Formats: sequence, structure tokens, C-alpha cells
Amino acid sequence: MSARVLAPFAALLLLGAAPAPPRVTVPGGTVEGASVEDGALVFQGIPYAAPPLAQLRWTAPQPVRAWQGVRPAKVRAPACPQNDDGWNRTDAAHYSEDCLTLDIRTPGLRGKRPVMVWIHGGSNRAGSAGGMVASRITREGVVLVAIQYRLGVLGFLAPRQAAVNGTAGNYGLMDQIAALRWVRANIARFGGDPDQVTLFGESAGSQDVSLMLAAPDARDLFKRAILQSGTPGFGQPFRPLRDAFAIADQAERLAGGQGLAGLRGAPVKQLLKIDTKLSDPSLHTNGFLWLKTTIDGRVLPESPRRLLAKAPRKPVIIGTNRAEFGPKDGATDITETLQRVYGPRAAEAQRLYAFGTPGRDPRLGHPALEIETDWVFRCPAITLATQLVRQGWPVWSYEFDLAPDGGLTSHAIEIPYVMDARPIGDGASLQDYWVNFALRGDPNGGALPRWPAFSADARRYLAITPKGVEAAEKLRTEICALRNEI
Repeated sequence: MSARVLAPFAALLLLGAAPAPPRVTVPGGTVEGASVEDGALVFQGIPYAAPPLAQLRWTAPQPVRAWQGVRPAKVRAPACPQNDDGWNRTDAAHYSEDCLTLDIRTPGLRGKRPVMVWIHGGSNRAGSAGGMVASRITREGVVLVAIQYRLGVLGFLAPRQAAVNGTAGNYGLMDQIAALRWVRANIARFGGDPDQVTLFGESAGSQDVSLMLAAPDARDLFKRAILQSGTPGFGQPFRPLRDAFAIADQAERLAGGQGLAGLRGAPVKQLLKIDTKLSDPSLHTNGFLWLKTTIDGRVLPESPRRLLAKAPRKPVIIGTNRAEFGPKDGATDITETLQRVYGPRAAEAQRLYAFGTPGRDPRLGHPALEIETDWVFRCPAITLATQLVRQGWPVWSYEFDLAPDGGLTSHAIEIPYVMDARPIGDGASLQDYWVNFALRGDPNGGALPRWPAFSADARRYLAITPKGVEAAEKLRTEICALRNEI
């Protein structure tokens, strides 16, 4: 067959060929992502720092190491090391210390779109970025980034011998700051605007977002923040560095008593076992071990409350779920719990809770669940919102009270409503509000039900309930007045 006859067939073959996979040059080399079903481009497992191995354990994140050739970025990257707590089984089965990576989903490599950076939850001891870039939130005109950071004993232990200028700990927070620096320097190559970055996260991720608001080194790296069920301290006092050192001393003894060298030489599985044996006598449960914020002297040179008082004002969304988590019904002594939480004001708290009286809202759950949601989540969020608006920050507050089966809410139940745009009633979704906020610094827009800004007096918030979406005010005013922790 002649070349003249073959030419049309060759042209047809070229027209039908799949487009080349997207490639982007970043610090370290070139990464190759994938095109997905809605036309978006996804890159997974891009390194933003060197693997924190051996002598780099318990040090600040170091620059990315260069690689040869094109690095595939098409599959889910390993999580950071963590124990299996059940809910995180996939991450616990697929982890690596070489985990300081981030994932990106973008509508295209050209353009200048607002960026939303997700920090995952998991008590700062579990979880990953894995799977978040499956969200189609990018159809709304934003670039989505999900970051990973060192967890548990590897991310938040404070060994004395690792101290630099007398400071140690919070390496997971240092990782987050390094990731935000990477985003600022490189996101334009993925169609993002480095000057329009919104941080958002849930639970420990929300706590970490709030700590990024406070941390001096992070202040210029993002413009807005969304806090979903997490505050700087989860209602607990902050941990002084001397107490963090004492926890690290426990770890060194459990590793064989060879100090920092012993910890750095220990297999990661041994460190994960050690993590389960560490304790903080100030906590009622060691599940909060890495949620008690350490004032390390470097990332957090003083308490978050004081740092926030000096921080530049940013628009913030702060909210919680109607029922978060707590002990099983009947598993705790309510009188003892009230005494532990409210101290000398326990009797006043008991009167306000009025357990067993007619008219109590069943959607608050059983008494222990109601108390823990107030103590750990709801009241700290209200206290933080009040502090920020008194300092002139634009703040919007919400309470989420929906569940797919019509039952009580629970911790993290709002995430699919954000990432998958599940409807919340009245033609709205949380995703709509979140994207509006990322685009303009205000969640309102279009035909969405009006969300009034929070104020220190009226304390207006958005109530998202089975009946719909509406503005409300003065959520839990009396009971939350009994505590002042953030």
C-alpha cells in the first residue's frame, strides 16, 4: 500500500491516541501523573522532603533528594508508620518511613486557581493523605492538595538529645510547614495560585490547621483556614517541654536505654510497639497522647493562645458535629466525669446538663457522649471562635447534625459531605460553602442559605440538621461558659 494511501489511516490513529500522561518538573526531578474520569489530573506521592530515616529521625525535614528519570505518581503512596487501630487498617498495612509526600488533583496545569490543602486526622498517630484526591471538588475551580506528615512517636516525641537550641518535638508540625512551603513554591506548575491557599482538616488535622494559624513559621504560607472538629488543645492544657522530655525518656528506656542513638537505630516496628506503652499521667486516656499540644519552643515558641493573639488575622470557619465521640453509654461514672472536667464547677455543670429530665435533646446522645463532645470539641471551638472575633478575625461557625441513616452524627461524618458534595438540604452542600470560602474568603454565595458571621455576643452559627440549613445563635452558651480552654 502506498504512502499516499496510508497517510489518512495514520492521521486517524493519531487522533484516537490517548493523550500523553501529564508530567511536571518539581524539586528533585520530574513526576508523571494520570488523567482521571472528569478530565482532572492527579499526582500521588510527590516528595516534599527527604525520607526522615536513621539520623534524620527526630530532626527538621530536609530538602528533597533528586531522583533519576521520571518518577511515577499514579498510585497511592505509603502512609507514615502507624499502629493498626481498626479504622486505619489499610494505612497500617502499607506504610513506610519514606512518607513525606503529598497528592495533588487539579483541573489542569495552566491557570491560577485557589488551592485547598487537606491535613488528615487520626489523633496525630494514624491516617494518611491516601484517597483524598479521589474527590471531584476540583470541578468547582480549585486545586486540591493532601499532605502527609510524621505521626505518633516518630512525629511528636521530643528526645532531649535531639534538642536544637533547647527545643525539640513537633516534627510532624515541621513537616506540615515544609509541605506548605513546597506548595507555595511549586503549586503554580499545577495550575494553582500560591497566594490563595486555604488550609482545611478534620480532628487532629483540624487541630494542626489551628496550630498553623498560630505557628510563626507558617503564617505567610496560607490565607484562610477551615477547622472541622479540632482546636489547638482539644480542651486540654498545653504540655510544657519538660513533660514532653519525660515522655521521650520513657521511650528511650523501652528501646534499651541507649538514648537517642538507640531510638534512631531501632526498627520501626519496635518504635510502634513502644508508642503503645507511653503514658502521660495528666491524661485520662492515652488516646490523647499526641493530641496534647507540646510548647516545643521552636514551632510553638509559646502557647497557641498567646501566639494567636499576635497572629495576622485570617478568615476562618470553625465547627463541630452534634455528637462527636465518647465512652459507651454506662461505661463511666457521670458524677466523676463532671468532677474531672468541670472541677469546682461540677455541681453547676450537673444542674445545667439536667440528665434524666424531660425535654432533653436526644440528638446529643447519651450523657457521657454529650459531656465529651462539649468538653473536647464543642466548647473549645466556641471559645476559640470567640477569641478570634474579639481580635478582629472574620469567623463563621457551624454545627453539623446529619447522618446518612438518620441516626446520630459521629466524629468525621461530615467529611463525605465536603469531599463528595453530599446534599445537606435546601439545595446546598458543605462543599459549596467550603469552595466559596476558598474562592472569596466568605462561605456565602449564589443561592445557598445565608450563613451569618460569628460574633462574640450573638454567637451566630449555621445549624445543619435533618430539617434543613438555617442560622441559629448562642449554641451551648451556659455550659461552655464553665470552661475556657481551646
